[in-house]
Amino acid sequence: MNEENKQDVVAKNVEATQEKQKSKFGSRIERLKLKKKKRDEKQESNEKNVRWVQIRLIPIWLRIILVLLLLVVVASIGLYMGYSVIGDGAPGDVFKKATWTHITDIIKGIE
Repeated sequence: MNEENKQDVVAKNVEATQEKQKSKFGSRIERLKLKKKKRDEKQESNEKNVRWVQIRLIPIWLRIILVLLLLVVVASIGLYMGYSVIGDGAPGDVFKKATWTHITDIIKGIE
């Protein structure tokens, strides 16, 4: 009987220890569920509280105008450099209408 009492005491101690661990930490599945629940709650609170607002320094319509303007400026500089420096023409002649009609006549084969 003494041996049975010892086994009962050991069994009770083991059960008590397991209960303490379960109550303290819970089973693994319960811990995972709790962790997932906390993560979901955190995401929901972040989604509710945070709104992304982007403020542009330069509006889109102004960017388009700037790009087109820069395109015209760069093309003009390229025409000027090509006609006056490389082509040995007068620098101001590149912007005259007569120059361009002459160039189109050459391309069409009239001249």
